[in-house]
Amino acid sequence: MDSRLRVGRTLGKTEAEVALALMAQLKERGHPDTPPALATDGKGSYRQAMVETWGRVPENKPGRGRPRTQKQPQPDWQYLQVVKHRSSYRLLDVAVKVVYGDPMQVRETLGEHTNYIERTHLTSRQMNGRLVRRTLSFSKELVMLEAACAWEDWVYNLTRPVKTLRQEIDTENRRWKPRSPAMAAGLADHIWTVKELLTTVVAPDTTNTV
Repeated sequence: MDSRLRVGRTLGKTEAEVALALMAQLKERGHPDTPPALATDGKGSYRQAMVETWGRVPENKPGRGRPRTQKQPQPDWQYLQVVKHRSSYRLLDVAVKVVYGDPMQVRETLGEHTNYIERTHLTSRQMNGRLVRRTLSFSKELVMLEAACAWEDWVYNLTRPVKTLRQEIDTENRRWKPRSPAMAAGLADHIWTVKELLTTVVAPDTTNTV
């Protein structure tokens, strides 16, 4: 939330498939042992995907019956759901359900809304015409949608200054220093150009090479 960085994105036919793939991305990209604090709507299979990805099988005490093999959530997790009840297009009620973690702490950390999710969805539709329904640009092929979404995320993270991320410097020439999500996350030291994005060669990760 502090950097607005997009860490992962998945496409799939079902919510369960998407949730599991997204959690795998989060685990690979900075959260190997425990999930980050998460807020979602009331739909999908994120709760089950979290347990499948980071859950642990409890240690079995000798003489206590059959050994347990089912993964369990951990006490340091933070996850809440914002459930919206609607009648047709009319919003009737919003209920916040803390699934994992101390209720007060989780609410303080994540808030009681889905504003960040809705904001990034709006930004995606403004940047990526393939996500806009009932238009000629709406994506019909999965491979093209995947390519467009990957490009959108790179452009958003590295080349797009976000107004809420700017830093006040108050120098003689200017008052604000613009920052991209990658800069706010400490992954870049300047706002990239599209030319840089297209011409930069990323060295392969050889740390796990045998």
